[in-house]
This record gives sequence, structure tokens and C-alpha cells, in this order.
Amino acid sequence: MADQARKAGFRLGIYIFKDAEIVDFAAPYGVFSVARRYDPELDVFFVAEAMRPVQAQAGFTVLPNYAFADRPAMDAFLIPGGFGTRQEMHNRRLHEFIRELPESCLLTSVCTGSWIYGMMGLLDGLVATNRKEPDAVEASARGMVPIERLAKIAPRCRISRARVVDAGRIITAGGISSGMEMGFYLLKRAGYDDAFIEEVARVMEYAEAYRLYRTDVEIASNRRA
Repeated sequence: MADQARKAGFRLGIYIFKDAEIVDFAAPYGVFSVARRYDPELDVFFVAEAMRPVQAQAGFTVLPNYAFADRPAMDAFLIPGGFGTRQEMHNRRLHEFIRELPESCLLTSVCTGSWIYGMMGLLDGLVATNRKEPDAVEASARGMVPIERLAKIAPRCRISRARVVDAGRIITAGGISSGMEMGFYLLKRAGYDDAFIEEVARVMEYAEAYRLYRTDVEIASNRRA
């Protein structure tokens, strides 16, 4: 069922930080967790600044598997969104960790996680997406829709409203629940074929939604490897 050209033992590291949005990191983690039933070589884990419990939004506490200092080997690094991204945009330790990742490691994000790449200047000249639907504060005169804020943070980035945007090394997903699509798309980038991914979606009882969203992907013509 899996493509023979796939990358064996693909490892996804998900950054966990204070006030991260739960669905943003739980959805891609869940996709990889189910996919491991068919290929146990797949791996997914949490990375944090330090090896101590991290409280995400709504008091949900996560124990990371690795700290920055561990420098775990990864094929993709994912930054979820959430209220905490407002602080993480200015986290120099996070920025240093990202810049020291090998070029072979994909840089990915869900929802407002792309703000961090934008603040670092990594989206300059590329295309990216973010959440399109504002919450009550963001929709008020005091707020700003997240995708519009991304345009302000990264003025040299072309903004897309696609569910998933593949700019080569950097892949962004827009929407709180778009972590599902990011998880499936990373399986595709890892070399798994459609039959494998569709089977994972079926087991998760997400087949109809997967069929709906699978084509809502923009692959940039000038994407950087």
C-alpha cells in the first residue's frame, strides 16, 4: 500500500509551548499515530524549550519528549498556532533552534504558527497561509483576522487562502482543524501513496472530509526545496 520510494522512518517533531492550541498539535499527532498502525517506522514526538511540563490552552498539560538541547533528528518540524504564538514570535531560543535545523528538515506550521516563520523572515518571497476565520476578539475593531496579520508580519510573503500551502521546505496550513490536513500532507511528502493515506483517513472516520480538503492545496511554482 505504501510507495516504495517513501522515506523510511519519517520523524515528525511538534513544538509544544505555553498556550499552544490543542487541536493544532493533537490533529497531526493523531494522524501519525494512526498511520503507525500500518507503518511502525513512522515517528511523532513533542519538542519543547526545556524538559518540563508545558501548559497548552485550556490548562491542557503536555510532557515533551525532547528539549531544544537534545537536538532530536527530524524530517519535519511543526509549529502549532494558539494564543502563545504571540510570545513565540519573539522567542530567540526558538528562532535559533529553527535556524540550526538541517536544510533537509521541513519547516511546517498549523494556523497562526506561520506567524513565527514570518517574523523570522523565512516567508519572504514565498507563499503561505493562516487561519481565515476570526474569533470574537479578532473580529472586533480591536483585533485582526489572523491571515491578515500574517500579511502585516510578512509583507514580502504572498498570502494564500488554501487549506495547505507547499512552498518547498516550508509548508503551512490555515485553520485550527487544518492540522488534520497537514498530517495527511506530510505523509504524502514522506512518499506514502494515496491508497495508504486514504486508508488512514478511513480508519479515523475522516474519509469524506479528506476527500473534500485533499485538493485544497497550493503548490508554489517557485517553491524552495
